Amino acid sequence: MENLHKRLELVANLAIIIVAIVFGIVLVKRYLIAQPANVASNRSSTESHLVERINLPGVDWSQRATLVLAISTSCHFCTESAPFYRDLAHAHEGVRLMAILPQPIEVGKHYLDTLGVQVDEVLQASLNEINVNGTPTLLLINREGTVVGKWVGRLPAEKEVQVRYALSSTTN
Repeated sequence: MENLHKRLELVANLAIIIVAIVFGIVLVKRYLIAQPANVASNRSSTESHLVERINLPGVDWSQRATLVLAISTSCHFCTESAPFYRDLAHAHEGVRLMAILPQPIEVGKHYLDTLGVQVDEVLQASLNEINVNGTPTLLLINREGTVVGKWVGRLPAEKEVQVRYALSSTTN
């Protein structure tokens, strides 16, 4: 019986060690080796065919970097993300904050007011016009109108940190 307990203890300890090693490998790959998947890397001019540009009539991207909130009044993940959007509204010095919704501008403004989210500009556009497949999507756009960061869905804490970091490292 004592021999069985020793074997079970040994197996349990080996299982814990294996899980710890696998977890360590995942963490190293995710946070130390790989670039975050949702943040576009710097691209050379030879890769210009890969660059995603946003062209909206009447929008001048050249003034400063812009964080676009592609949201919809019917999206429950957009509503659930309101606290993060409120936080961004207070911490986006030097970056224009723009909301783009498929609904009319007045409906969008009312929705944002209801959520307590303050933005610099609200526009109506289809999601296809800004190369977005679903809401919520955040797009960080530089002065050339090029997407330099993209985050899709309701963001977990580590992705929210990526957005804040990208905003803080954006040059004006």
